[in-house]
Amino acid sequence: MQIGIFLGNLGNPLIYYPKLAKITGGVSASILLCQLFQWQSQLKKTEWLTTNCDEIEAVTGLNSEEQELAINQLKSRSLLKAKSINYHIYTWELWADIDVFEEILNNYFTGISDDSITQTLPKSLNYPVEIVADNSSSNPNIKTDKFFGQPRKPIAVAVTPNYQFSGPWNSQEQLHNFQRALEAYARKCNLGFGNPSGWAFKIIDSITKGLASTFWDEFIAGIPLGESQKVQRDWEIAPEVPYPAFEEERIQYYVHKGEPLEAAVSKARADLRNPVLGKDLWEGFLRKCDRLAEDAFQAKQRGVETPYLPSSFNEKPQITKDSVMRKLGAIAPQFALNQATSEPTPEPPKLAETASLIPAETPSISALQKAYNTPLGRSIIEKQIAANPDWGYEIVDGEIVESIPF
Repeated sequence: MQIGIFLGNLGNPLIYYPKLAKITGGVSASILLCQLFQWQSQLKKTEWLTTNCDEIEAVTGLNSEEQELAINQLKSRSLLKAKSINYHIYTWELWADIDVFEEILNNYFTGISDDSITQTLPKSLNYPVEIVADNSSSNPNIKTDKFFGQPRKPIAVAVTPNYQFSGPWNSQEQLHNFQRALEAYARKCNLGFGNPSGWAFKIIDSITKGLASTFWDEFIAGIPLGESQKVQRDWEIAPEVPYPAFEEERIQYYVHKGEPLEAAVSKARADLRNPVLGKDLWEGFLRKCDRLAEDAFQAKQRGVETPYLPSSFNEKPQITKDSVMRKLGAIAPQFALNQATSEPTPEPPKLAETASLIPAETPSISALQKAYNTPLGRSIIEKQIAANPDWGYEIVDGEIVESIPF
């Protein structure tokens, strides 16, 4: 191929000015800006240039990515105003600002350094970014936006070396004892603290900041933590101790609904610990008591000596661990509740020891026969007769008879 034909097929050459790259931001931006100035010279002064990606690439050789980069560089330097008409086919309305370009060129050729050119903006644009002097020697010029104010300064928190809690405690040992008491209180009351140590830290930290704490007052006075903060409600004879009849009435409510006794007790006590529900139940219980008292008063007027009262109003002995252990120990010592504790259950006296301590009384045949006829007493009576030959009894064909000595 001849060189003339080759050059003719390449099209018209474009002139590129290398120094414009420092003003516009790059080679692609310089080429695009020069081409836009050429196109705008053929239009009216106020008319925007409408073009697309294919037209620019055909003239400048810049692909879509290079065009987008060039447009962003020119816009950041206020050399170009652009409106995207159709983003999918890369169609824009462009306007290259010749006035801004001339002002930047004047600043460049009057001796301003290359680095400051990129930060220089024309005064005629009234752009909301201005250069503000800073007292810092490392950063003499910073950009601030006057519409949004100064950037927030980092918060400096003064930290004291070897920091220790300072409070009303006299020694570090007293502080540690108070902390352990708080943690034990959180675990004991099961107040829903996932981390008792974290809760204790918040209490101690609030005291160091000058806040009063009832827990510290209780700790100093030797009172169990939380004791003075308990509230005695109308339905309680002591803080967290409801009236026995009221509690029994709620337990019987759940028992009649088919709940096991253990579950009924748990649900009843949970209801009475709820201040709102407990108050409503207490008001209903008082109305019931008033109605029962009216019925009992009328019955007495009619001559009834002992008016009817529900079972919950009957006095019952208090059920405690010791009372249950005594009953279980009397019936089946091996099943006593304190068998797994450090205090061993006293073993029942052996038969020989019992005979030596208590005078043996020979039971009658009729009493033994009556107990022997029951399925549970059969094996017991057989063992007793075998262990007490001095009674002179034996079992023959299911009957207890006197043994014949010959």
